[in-house]
Amino acid sequence: MRTEDGTMLSEAATATLDPGSGRVALAGRWTADQAPSVEAAAARIAAEAAGRPVLVDLGRIERLDTLGAWVLERTRGEIEAAGGRLAYAGAAPEHRILLGEMGLRQPEAPAAPRRGRLYGFLDDLGRYVVAAKTDFVTGLAFLGEVVVACMRVAARPSTFRGTAFVNQIEQVAFRGVPIIVLISFLVGGIVAQQGIFQLQRFGAQTFVVNLIGLLILRELGVLLTSIMVAGRSGSAFTAEIGSMRMREEVDALRVMGLDPIEILIVPRILALVVGLPMLALIASLAALAGGGLTAMLYGGMTVEGFLSRLQAAISLHHVAVGLIKAPFMALIIGIIATIEGFEVEGSAESLGRHVTASVVKSIFMVIVLDGLFAVFFAAIDF
Repeated sequence: MRTEDGTMLSEAATATLDPGSGRVALAGRWTADQAPSVEAAAARIAAEAAGRPVLVDLGRIERLDTLGAWVLERTRGEIEAAGGRLAYAGAAPEHRILLGEMGLRQPEAPAAPRRGRLYGFLDDLGRYVVAAKTDFVTGLAFLGEVVVACMRVAARPSTFRGTAFVNQIEQVAFRGVPIIVLISFLVGGIVAQQGIFQLQRFGAQTFVVNLIGLLILRELGVLLTSIMVAGRSGSAFTAEIGSMRMREEVDALRVMGLDPIEILIVPRILALVVGLPMLALIASLAALAGGGLTAMLYGGMTVEGFLSRLQAAISLHHVAVGLIKAPFMALIIGIIATIEGFEVEGSAESLGRHVTASVVKSIFMVIVLDGLFAVFFAAIDF
C-alpha cells in the first residue's frame, strides 16, 4: 500500500514498546485481513502491561475495523482484570467512537457450574417464580398505562384513532372468521361423535345434545376462540410492535411527542375486546352446527329433535357465561402480546423469542382465567 508520494505503508499490525515510559505505539492495519498480526501485537501489549499502567498510542494506525477494536478492548479487559491499567492516546475521532462501541458490548460471563440435579431444579424453579412475579407486576403496570390512555382518549374523542381501530377489527374479527368457524365446526363434531359412542352403552345417546350444548356455550366456544386469537392476532401484535421497536419507530413516536400506548396499543386492545365476543358467539354456533350434524349422522336424530332438545337443555345465561369471559380473555391476550412486543430488542432472534413467549403466555393465562371463571360461576350457581 502506497501514499500519494509513493511511500510504502506497513500492512501488518505492529506494537512498538518503549520500556522506559510504558508507552506502546501501534501502527499498520488493525483489520480483519491482518488478524494474525493483530493478535500477536495484542499479546505483546498484554505482556508489556504485567500489572502496571500502559499508554497505547493509536496515532499511527492506518486503519481500524471492528475486529481490531474488539481485540484492543478485549486486551484492555484482560489487563484490568489482572490489576493493570490501559489508556488510549492519539486516537482519531472515528477510532475512538468504534472503541467506545466495542466497550459497550461486554462478553457474557460464563454460566456457573451446576452443583447437582436437585440444586439445578431448585435454582430453575426459583428463577421461574421470580420471572413470573416480575411478569405479573409488569402486566399490572402496563394495564394501568393502558387504562390511563383510554381515559385520555375518552376525555378527548378527537384523538381516537378510528381508522386504526376499524383496521384492527377487520384483521382480528372479520379475517379470523373462516378459520375459527372451520375449527369450531370440526371440534363440535368430534365432541359429539365421542359423546354418542360413550352414551350409546347406556342407551342415552340423546343426552349428547345436553353435553355439547352446555360444554360449547359455557366453556369450549370461548376457550377455542381465545386460543386461536392468541396464536393468530396476539402473535401478529407482538411481531408488528417488535418490528417497530427494531426499526426505532416507537422511539420516533416519542421524539415527536406522541404516546405509543395511545397510538399503537389502545386501538389493538379495543379491537380485541370488541371482536373476541363476536368470534366466540360465531364459534359456538359453528360448533353446535358441527355437533348437530354429527348427532344426525351417528345418533339418528332429526333436525327438529336436536333443536327442541337443545332448546330445553340450554338457556340464555349459558350463553352469557361464555360471552362474559370473552372481553377479559381479550384483555389478557392484548396486554401480553403488546408487552412482549415492546420488549423486543434489535435482532431477529429476539423477535422470534418474544413472539413465541407471547403465544405461550397468552394461551396459559387464557386457560387459567377460564378455570377461575369456572370456579366463580360454580360458587354463585350461575
